Amino acid sequence: MSNLPSEPEFEQAYKELASTLEASTLFDSNPEYKKALAVAAVPERLIQFRVVWENDKGELQLNRGYRVQFNSALGPYKGGLRFHPSVNLSILKFLGFEQIFKNALTGLNMGGGKGGADFDPKGKSDNEIRRFCQAFMTELSKHIGADTDVPAGDIGVGGREVAFMFGQYKKLTKLWGGILTGKGGTWGGSLIRPEATGYGTVYYLEHMISYASGGAESFKGKRVAISGSGNVAQFAALKVIELGGTVLSLSDSKGAIIATTDEGIDAKHVSTIADIKLQHKALADVAETSDFKSKVKYVAGARPWLEVGSVDIAIPGATQNEVSKEEAEGLIKAGCKFIAEGSNMGSTQEAIEVFEASRKEKKGECIWYAPGKAANAGGVAVSGLEMAQNSSRVKWTSEEVDEKLKDIMKNCFENGLETAKKYVAPAEGEFPSLVAGSNIAGFVKVAEAMKDHGDWW
Repeated sequence: MSNLPSEPEFEQAYKELASTLEASTLFDSNPEYKKALAVAAVPERLIQFRVVWENDKGELQLNRGYRVQFNSALGPYKGGLRFHPSVNLSILKFLGFEQIFKNALTGLNMGGGKGGADFDPKGKSDNEIRRFCQAFMTELSKHIGADTDVPAGDIGVGGREVAFMFGQYKKLTKLWGGILTGKGGTWGGSLIRPEATGYGTVYYLEHMISYASGGAESFKGKRVAISGSGNVAQFAALKVIELGGTVLSLSDSKGAIIATTDEGIDAKHVSTIADIKLQHKALADVAETSDFKSKVKYVAGARPWLEVGSVDIAIPGATQNEVSKEEAEGLIKAGCKFIAEGSNMGSTQEAIEVFEASRKEKKGECIWYAPGKAANAGGVAVSGLEMAQNSSRVKWTSEEVDEKLKDIMKNCFENGLETAKKYVAPAEGEFPSLVAGSNIAGFVKVAEAMKDHGDWW
């Protein structure tokens, strides 16, 4: 693919998928799938547009907006919007490509897409964010719809931003529809949606732990390192605490807080962090306060993986490529047995190779790795459940949504597990590759739908 070298994030995502397909027996028994992969790697549509808005001083501001409508074989394009200075087509293509197969693993009728803008909401007033969101949606509204493309939130896009964009869409179209997910609870949003990615990652890990231990172990007593401090990390931490685990860390782009007592980071700490994140403040702003200082230390410029000491489970919950080869090796030396990505492509390809080599070499005492497209599918799964509720004009209870989320994450795990056994036969005593299994299961489902539609032959 000649365009890949200038798009490093997308190239990484493509190679990660393609290499596992090629290393399996899939292409041996189904060589025609190589053609399907080539077709699936090209987006159905790329939309790029300018976003012109005014700051509070009345000065003209210009940003670039994007929507990558990657694949609609299984349903309307589905994937978040990211507002961050780093946003470009390579990052959005990587995220959209991952989203195709992640959505396929949920079992729901959703295609894959991603979008956003190189706008930085940090330091902006509510009015500036509102004006940007309205300008952004003025163009995006021409390309989305409840049965066409249903965006959601992502980094830099939370409930406030979704609300501003939804309001603008309604003004422009005079339609009230499920054209965005992550909406407010009183106007079409689903219960459990903010919690879903973090909860879902922990539910997935529960199945990993149970399978590896023959049902003998759970989160109880486990030491868990978590990166990030947004929704994913916060709710993963709260669920770990609820299940009896100890949270060792949280982090942001400036540094990490590391637990210094056996109690770890508690629910009160997480609540405080949630409050400061709404104010766009950093962990450093609370790390030295009395509530934190007695139980945690702050390490500027660090990620948690080499700072936490002995650890059983790692959950990358911040952004892409946040676990390097050296950090992967450090986690193995620290005793880590399970790693599941709450973030998208949280580990570098070199780190994944370290984890997979450990899985093969140490067998029963290996580290078992789950990729984001499987482990963090809970967020988009509940987005899909929100779409279903909007279409039928009903609202499910928290308990109903949570039970559906648990079932989806169980199916994600079992689907990847059984597919790996079929196409990448593990050696005796070796855990199946959840990377290969998840990639193959998601890809085959999408490829078969594309073939039925006449997209490849």
